[in-house]
Amino acid sequence: MPQPTSTPGRFRYVIVALLFLVTSINYADRSILAITAPVLAKDLGIDALALGWVFSAFGWAYVIAQVPGGWLLDRFGSRRVYFCSILLWSAVTAAQSLLSFGSGYSVLVALFILRLMIGFAEAPAFPGNARVVAAWFPARERGTASAIFNSAQYFATVLFAPLMGWITHAMGWPWTYGVMGALGILVAFVWLKVMQDPARHPRVGPAELKLIVDGGGMADLDGAPRAARQRFTLQQIKVLFTDRSMIGLYIGQFAINTLTYFFITWFPVYLVQQRGLTLVQAGFAASLPAICGFAGGVLGGVWSDQLLRSGSSLTRARKVPVITGMLVSLAILGCNYVDSPAMVLVFMSIAFFGKGIGALGWAVMADVAPRQLAGLSGGIFNTFGNLSSIVTPIVIGAIVQFTGSFDMALVFVAANALLAVFSFLFVIGQIRRIEIAPVATPSFTNTSTPGSRS
Repeated sequence: MPQPTSTPGRFRYVIVALLFLVTSINYADRSILAITAPVLAKDLGIDALALGWVFSAFGWAYVIAQVPGGWLLDRFGSRRVYFCSILLWSAVTAAQSLLSFGSGYSVLVALFILRLMIGFAEAPAFPGNARVVAAWFPARERGTASAIFNSAQYFATVLFAPLMGWITHAMGWPWTYGVMGALGILVAFVWLKVMQDPARHPRVGPAELKLIVDGGGMADLDGAPRAARQRFTLQQIKVLFTDRSMIGLYIGQFAINTLTYFFITWFPVYLVQQRGLTLVQAGFAASLPAICGFAGGVLGGVWSDQLLRSGSSLTRARKVPVITGMLVSLAILGCNYVDSPAMVLVFMSIAFFGKGIGALGWAVMADVAPRQLAGLSGGIFNTFGNLSSIVTPIVIGAIVQFTGSFDMALVFVAANALLAVFSFLFVIGQIRRIEIAPVATPSFTNTSTPGSRS
């Protein structure tokens, strides 16, 4: 057991590093089809519109499973539910390698079903991330912590896109699925070994625990009796659909995720089909915007927390980086006016740097979610946000199918960046913790969290 000390420890940084690792694997596995698609689609005879529907299969299941996934987190706790989630999505990823033994329409159906299964399995991941951050971090550090795990989506591309592109080119696409599935299974057991609530973790000392609790962290979020954790009423849940800030967050996250799902579905195909890169070149080229997105993501969180520490209200500290970043991401339109692949990567890099800065939705969710419904709140938030995982692949696939170009697809993506700006400016009001009464008294009141006063 750690010895008492007046200096807070830093084991919470190990926890956010673990979230970063798991989220990197999460995004690599959901984006693996984008890397293998040029070869896989050719082998299976899939056209652009059909490929768009296959891309969207993940989104259909992911969205449907968000609320059940959030409920499971509140019912059984983040540690166990997340472990099962990692294990299942990794096993299904590995199973996709078996598609190489089939042929014809049946393989296309099987691919669609397996993508559905990955969507179901990954559903608890981001609500679980937000739940862990709410438990492990004081309010003044949540922006940075949330930005770090959220920026893992870009790191996944930096690290895994070139690797998956090389494996696909050198060994064949089935090997790509097998290698990534095995890696995820290994990481699942690392999660089980390391993760626990701070109130009961043997590596957390009294000073660090006090810092977390005094700063608003819910250090014993999984420690309540199981029956108590699952008790809530429809009246309590109603607030999640009527609170102004929540509605604005749903709209903003949908719009921000449109940029994400363009990047992890159609972007490599865009580089190969419209810009003439080879598959291996596309894998490496996608790394540059991803690096910029990662840098922007970390900067956005640090900037937000710095604004909060310097005396800004929680509302201003969260909104300013989001709005600024989304305006910068409009640079994606520049790709429609250049011919050079190098200039395309410049504009894409600027756009995803901006998107990274603005991707603070999960930080805001950790700030506002009712304590009793942390997992369910994240599930509902992610449900609305990831409707874009359905809409984006299908809309872009239809645009490419019927226009023969990605130009209008990029306009569609930019329009969603403007929608996010509108939502954070005019729909979301004051950012504050939503407080709901106990089950016996379904009414609720809203109170400010420390640091949220204007």
